[in-house]
Amino acid sequence: KEDLNSPDKDALHYTLYVNAVTILKNEKEILPIKDLTKKIAYVKMGEDTNSDFITTLKKYTEITEVSNTNVDSLNTELKKFDLVIVSYHKVNKAWEKHDFTSDELFFLNKIAEKNKVILDIFAKPYSLLPITNFDAIEGLVVSYQNAPISQIVSAEILFGAKGAKGKLPVSINDNFKVNDGLTTEKTDRLAFQMPENVGMSSAVLSKIDAIAQKAIDGKMAPGMQVLVARKGNVVFQKSYGYHTYNNDVKVSNTDLYDVASISKMISTLPNVMQLYDKQKVTLETKLGSMLPLFSKSNKKDISFKDLLNHYAGLIAWSPFYKSTLDAKGFPSAEYYRKIPEKNFTTKVADSLFIRNDYHDTIMKFIANSPVSLKKEYKYSDFTFIILKEYLERVTHKKLEDLSQEKFFNSLGMNYTTYNPLLRFDKNAIAPTEIDTYFRHQLIQGYVHDMAAAMEGGVAGHAGVFSNAMDVAKMMQLFLQKGNYGGEQYFSSATFDTFNTCFYCTQGVERGLGFDKRLGKDGPTCQCASASSFGHTGFTGNMAWVDPANETLYVFLSNRTYPEVGEEGNKLAKEKIREDIQKIIYESIIK
Repeated sequence: KEDLNSPDKDALHYTLYVNAVTILKNEKEILPIKDLTKKIAYVKMGEDTNSDFITTLKKYTEITEVSNTNVDSLNTELKKFDLVIVSYHKVNKAWEKHDFTSDELFFLNKIAEKNKVILDIFAKPYSLLPITNFDAIEGLVVSYQNAPISQIVSAEILFGAKGAKGKLPVSINDNFKVNDGLTTEKTDRLAFQMPENVGMSSAVLSKIDAIAQKAIDGKMAPGMQVLVARKGNVVFQKSYGYHTYNNDVKVSNTDLYDVASISKMISTLPNVMQLYDKQKVTLETKLGSMLPLFSKSNKKDISFKDLLNHYAGLIAWSPFYKSTLDAKGFPSAEYYRKIPEKNFTTKVADSLFIRNDYHDTIMKFIANSPVSLKKEYKYSDFTFIILKEYLERVTHKKLEDLSQEKFFNSLGMNYTTYNPLLRFDKNAIAPTEIDTYFRHQLIQGYVHDMAAAMEGGVAGHAGVFSNAMDVAKMMQLFLQKGNYGGEQYFSSATFDTFNTCFYCTQGVERGLGFDKRLGKDGPTCQCASASSFGHTGFTGNMAWVDPANETLYVFLSNRTYPEVGEEGNKLAKEKIREDIQKIIYESIIK
């Protein structure tokens, strides 16, 4: 069994299916599915498993599984959707008949009559013989076998991560002939592949398991997600451990983590890049002209370039929450309410609402805060708090809406959001802390960062919840210099500008919003190239891209649970993220 299922055989298996899966109908170029804002339903037919197919579909966009034993009731439910994917799964036994039953044909015809349908069959092509008329089916795909790899590859082809090139090996009545098969374009969405097919070693990558276990055993984090991609293909995606040390909820690939400062890079920054791309701001634009609040402050002459390089002399942060606590260290009645009231509707956590005008207090504090007289690098959360204010003033939209409309929806980042409890079950979100100093409760589904919490969970520097797959989509967009899924979000020239280390000679290893530190004090394994970039997050996260070898790495965890503790950031001290990154480089076959 091991000989037959070695990594190189699986790599061949992938290649075979990429070349085999056949598209027989593609009316109005329904394939590949480009617009991820469409509402897509999924209906399963056949008695065999479909888990890899539906899991992979959901890695591209939101897919709603719909089932009903009454076809009229089913069609009523399907009315809400723009597109219906129907897949047909039969057991892989060549001697068995794979034909649709009369009941299945009746269901299929009724669904196709009323809806825009893509039919994907995971069975012998001969299973199509009982279908006499394909007119009502807009897209028809033959995936031949109901195997895990065929399901993954077929889902990729549906969304354009791979192009279709298969040809039919037999004729199907008068409808389709031998060698029929339509080709489709490959978009630059992330695909899935065996490491060997992109010049990496599965055996070496498997060493990540031991490092992840070391972190869990050492109580550096109760659980984590790790994703590795190369040349546009995800080659490693695993979840480890549990949400907490109680081992109650096992981490899954779709679970959400508070990504902390990675929010800067995957939400605020791409929106800023679009404004730069549209020449709304230049490298030398002064903060005083960007925001009236700073026009008469000691920060009015700070340039856009220095602001994003953390080279503006701003203080690192401020514990804003402390001034809102009473003598016992609990939220003061002057600033908070337990239920929403007039002027107290900004939610900080369960049963805790802050005064709506406290945002103004934060901004005035930042405007009046001191600036270092000596020009030197100092990482500051204030940079991205300011940029959120600027974005919302220029676009007249809230940051959460802006990111959703401009990026998350069209990229298929359906697990990425601020304030996730508005959309997701609490059990799908890893808790970040048992707060004993501010909110005095379990922090799960509410942002860990105190300042971001006081802003209602949406801030320029923190607040985003996501998973490794979604973060990888934004990182791949950066790797592809602003392009993803056939859409150009900002120009390659803009990306190159933001990935430039303007002050490297002064010892400032930063791009515009990107971390580029490669030395011993940086977050990387020191094996990354100078063109590489990324960011880390306080809650135990890292996302890093290296254009020199087209690698992408995402690590998400809740290392702050249940508390940071006296030992501090053990995850960083033990260099867990860096050691995993080192394995990624070692896995590249020279």
